[in-house]
Amino acid sequence: MKNRVVIVGTGFVGMSYAYALLNQGTLEEIILVDIDSRKAEGEAMDLNHGLAFAPRKMLIRSGTYEDCKDAKLVVITAGVNQKDGETRIDLLNRNAKIMQSVVKEIMKHGFNGIFLVATNPVDILTYIVWKSSGLPSNRVIGSGTSLDTARLRYEISQYINIDVRNIHAYILGEHGDSEFVCWSNAFVGVKPLKDVIDSMPAQIKFSDLDKIYLDVKNSAYEIIQRKRATYYGIGMALVRITKAIFNNENRILPISVFNDDDYDIDNLYIGLPAVLNENGVDHVVKLNLNDEELKSLKKSSSILKHSIDSITLE
Repeated sequence: MKNRVVIVGTGFVGMSYAYALLNQGTLEEIILVDIDSRKAEGEAMDLNHGLAFAPRKMLIRSGTYEDCKDAKLVVITAGVNQKDGETRIDLLNRNAKIMQSVVKEIMKHGFNGIFLVATNPVDILTYIVWKSSGLPSNRVIGSGTSLDTARLRYEISQYINIDVRNIHAYILGEHGDSEFVCWSNAFVGVKPLKDVIDSMPAQIKFSDLDKIYLDVKNSAYEIIQRKRATYYGIGMALVRITKAIFNNENRILPISVFNDDDYDIDNLYIGLPAVLNENGVDHVVKLNLNDEELKSLKKSSSILKHSIDSITLE
């Protein structure tokens, strides 16, 4: 198996991810696959012209699904946007069919690595990829709440003027409107956030937490309103996940992961912290959630299950 990632979809998200991979020198090979093969060729050419300034030598080219055979990781960013007058369920069905078609072509060529799904709604489509691939659930993951969590860490860091890398807190649940903050397990360094708030009344109050949550939950809408799409943040999040896999880090990241009776939830992909290494998911990290957080997780899982049940699978 080669030190290779195949990116399926060369839109804003796929190319933000590829550009971040190039700048960080994450791996040896990047293969771009798109239904528009000429666009994939052009994107590869453009990236290659930056190799002189990159931290390492890399092979970057356009390719086909056949290139997935020897890849360690296939990242799916392809999908369609909602049409005027189209319901969310109609969009789900269209994207589900696209996922099934893409995965069928990839598996036909003997792919035996790890799938990472970034297309929205990511939790549901990751489930579709898992069902369509036949791979073990630990080798099919979604970007989940990794970006939401990064947004949360940024917002908290702005409030208390502490480096974002020292903020340890998670957004859990659906990557969507039912996501929630696990405040009971939020830390600044090794200090619980509630203790930080008590010691910094001039900077942050408990009443500010709701505003932080709403700012995080609505940030995608705010960005889309201004520039029509979000892609830099998720591109960076995908690189962080990729590094955890390629470097065998056993890194804890909040991703869309298969739940089989964790938190009394089964047969569902949902955003939870999980330990990632070269084999995919080692295990889900079980947090001690309070009653309100458990209720929020149940609500989020019910919404996802309802959406999955509404999809017409082949």
